[in-house]
Amino acid sequence: MAQPPPKAAAATMRRRVLTAPPVWRELLLVVLFYTGYTLTRIVLVQDGTGPAFAHADQILGVERYLGLDVELHLNQTLLSVPWLARGANIFYATMHFIVTLGVVIWLYRYRPEHYRWLRTSIMIATGVALLGFWLYPLAPPRFLHSEGFVDPVTALHSLGLYASDASGTLTNQYAAMPSMHAGWSLWCGIVVVKLASQKWAKALGALYPVTTVYVILSTANHYVLDAVAGFALIGGAAWLSWVLYVRYPEPIIMVRARIAHGIASRVRRGAGEPAPGHVPTAAANVTATTSGATRSSYNSGRTSQPA
Repeated sequence: MAQPPPKAAAATMRRRVLTAPPVWRELLLVVLFYTGYTLTRIVLVQDGTGPAFAHADQILGVERYLGLDVELHLNQTLLSVPWLARGANIFYATMHFIVTLGVVIWLYRYRPEHYRWLRTSIMIATGVALLGFWLYPLAPPRFLHSEGFVDPVTALHSLGLYASDASGTLTNQYAAMPSMHAGWSLWCGIVVVKLASQKWAKALGALYPVTTVYVILSTANHYVLDAVAGFALIGGAAWLSWVLYVRYPEPIIMVRARIAHGIASRVRRGAGEPAPGHVPTAAANVTATTSGATRSSYNSGRTSQPA
């Protein structure tokens, strides 16, 4: 079967991309993806914490060389304002999930034409981040007491993401590089700034990633380079997703068309349906018999005609 022309395939893909998928499928996808992400973070905890602390020394060394080591100053300043520190602890524990989920729902409901490629971009970035957690385990600054860092959750007996022993054991606390707190916040900020219509919403969208970076640094949960890596990862994933879903390069169109055609053919064969253009045997016999009878009648008529 001939493949559709690139322009026709692109038009078909564009119509599909401009509509949001069924809500039940997206809810299932989100649940499965986040469950897999969380479990994988736990599984990727390596034996021993030596590499994680060695990498922390490396990060601090690079930041000091570049003059970026502002985490200790921010941490000490935050602890001098206890009410602000408690608020930062709660922000770190909750807003990462609440805001991201809220933006995803808003995007699905009110900007469906942008939903598929933006949803895919954050999933790509988060999936790639797992490689960073595995290949480069990193102890967060709050574990480096010898450097002067203090965990505001334990120091103030505050609510926080790792306030209890159970919450600490059910996650990978050495998954700091890259910072997906920073990455997800940048994704949310981009979506809101670009697609929201109200100016106050755009302002909040621009403020949210800035606030998140301040919180993750001052609470000693991440380094500056963690945030930079998270931002870069989201930027690269967004560009890749935009190319795949919006720009439609011709080679990608043809590959996706062939894949879709192959899947459809297998499904038809599995269901016992004939392939397009295929004439069933019984129908072919009837056709042949009818055609033969027609030819015989035609030839007989020709013979009976006068010369």
